[in-house]
Amino acid sequence: MAKYRKILVAYDGSPSAQNALSLASQLAREDKSWIKVLAVVPPYQGDLELIGISDIKETIAGPGQELLDEARQLADREGVHILTNLEQGEPYERIVHVAEEEDCDLIIVGHRGKGKVERGLMGSVTAQVIGYTGKDVLVIPENGKLSWENILLATDGSTCCDNALARALEIAQERKAKLNAVSVVYTNDEFYTNDEFYPLGQEVVQEADKVLDKVRKWAGDLGVQTELFVRDGKPHQAITTLAGEISASLVVMGSHGRKRLTRLLMGSVTARVIGYAGCPVLVCHL
Repeated sequence: MAKYRKILVAYDGSPSAQNALSLASQLAREDKSWIKVLAVVPPYQGDLELIGISDIKETIAGPGQELLDEARQLADREGVHILTNLEQGEPYERIVHVAEEEDCDLIIVGHRGKGKVERGLMGSVTAQVIGYTGKDVLVIPENGKLSWENILLATDGSTCCDNALARALEIAQERKAKLNAVSVVYTNDEFYTNDEFYPLGQEVVQEADKVLDKVRKWAGDLGVQTELFVRDGKPHQAITTLAGEISASLVVMGSHGRKRLTRLLMGSVTARVIGYAGCPVLVCHL
């Protein structure tokens, strides 16, 4: 079942979060899903006796309640009903916890991505959420739109990418969408101009073709229309460039997730694709 039943939207009041909630509302209307909106405020770390505020919890929670009021107003304009949650703590920890506790099957987060550093790093909270959760995560650019009609899957044939392939095929089949798939090889001119390296370059390309053969077979079994690409270059650049060329409406990628190194670094290719892509990116977990 490609449609998501329960959606968790992380909301901090930023334009990117507002857009994420708006697009989540669109998805909820289409799929008859329900939405939980989560705002997270930091815990108080100081000495309560020194500041003389008796109800510090209420004082800290005030801005969070304002965020949720704003989210409810936005949802009313979108014509959807939402449930809300206010949590204190580390944002990524609370997002992951609430998604698990509420049995959500999709987490939606907004991504600013205006500056070079923001694009490259993707945002620490988003990276940590993707690294620690076992749920699918949809990352939406500040001015992004949500459409399923032209999907681009990035795959290297690994197990986590097979999981993303299965999810992409579910989406494409149920929503009658086209599935594009790309496998990226990273070579240089020596592979093609130096007789010693040429066979190795050919072998790398053949391996990428084999990866895409799996996409072709699985899609054929389901009757999903596909177009397959082998691209050369740095993976994140090749993926985002192709996404722009074919006007992809959604990029789908896999994540190993829940492994120590992955939790800490999240994977530079996925992080950079999210940072530079002009369309939403869906990260699927094992």
